[in-house]
Amino acid sequence: MGRSTRMRRVIVAAVAIATVWAAGAAAQQRAAGARDFDGEYRAAVQAAKDAAAFEFLGTLVRTCLLPQSGGENTSDTMPDFVADPKKAPARETWYAEPAKVFDDLEELIVGGMQKLGLDPKQIKYIIISHAHTDHIGGAEILQRKYGARVVMGAPDWDTVEKYPNRYKTMAPKRDIVATDGMKITLGGRTVTIWTTPGHTPGTLSYTFTALDRGRTVNIAYSGGTAFNFVNNTPVPGIRNFQTYIDSQKKMAEKASAVHATVLLSNHSEFDNAYNKNRMLAGRGNGPHPYEIGEEWVQRYFKVMQGCARAAQIRLEQRQAQS
Repeated sequence: MGRSTRMRRVIVAAVAIATVWAAGAAAQQRAAGARDFDGEYRAAVQAAKDAAAFEFLGTLVRTCLLPQSGGENTSDTMPDFVADPKKAPARETWYAEPAKVFDDLEELIVGGMQKLGLDPKQIKYIIISHAHTDHIGGAEILQRKYGARVVMGAPDWDTVEKYPNRYKTMAPKRDIVATDGMKITLGGRTVTIWTTPGHTPGTLSYTFTALDRGRTVNIAYSGGTAFNFVNNTPVPGIRNFQTYIDSQKKMAEKASAVHATVLLSNHSEFDNAYNKNRMLAGRGNGPHPYEIGEEWVQRYFKVMQGCARAAQIRLEQRQAQS
């Protein structure tokens, strides 16, 4: 066999191997492209937009439209304002006047309570939705000064103990560990606690009742909203988003079961509480600003599900293309 003949056969073989490889790669690309990821993403975002309408724009913007944090905080750094009180945010940037939202539901902040003629010594339980410093911040002083019992999810109790510097001056001693379906009853009112992990591993949400001019209203409280978990890599992001989505579905079911017509959330940007409190002053004989009806309560959870699903789809796309 001549040298040129052998060379031609080597070239033919190489071309054949390259062709097979290319065909296999093309098949993989076709398989990965079998899903219309962009279409799925747009549909999920549109579903969230449709559910939000003009009622939950804050929730839509935060979870669907703004860039996400990318991951959870794993630092144990003391907050600047704790190390140096002079660095605390100016009062006018965060303070809102206390408001009596329902006949028997008020903001449980010492100064605000006293302005409303309430005695903080009467606090029996503090239920913490999740262990972020802006939600747990006053628990230590209320526990230490007034003997209030503190309720929190087990994973979030663990977080507080794991990061002593992060929670310096704001960490209550481990007390009551919340369980799914736990009921706390005081004065004829019962708060039912639901474990809704996602925002943090130990996030809690609640269903309970309050009185509006003597009339009972049913309330659903959503304990965590933004995507503070690892959400920028397929692993563990896809799984984390599924945990979040499952919790929103669960809480929607719990709200539906009690026919909740009021939705409260963990920040006023999500439930528009700040503006609704101002509306209360001019309510007159009109409807309660917080009472939005069963359908709208359900739509709130659809917004969060849609936005989380959209973000999850993007991670699935990255995983399929890797």
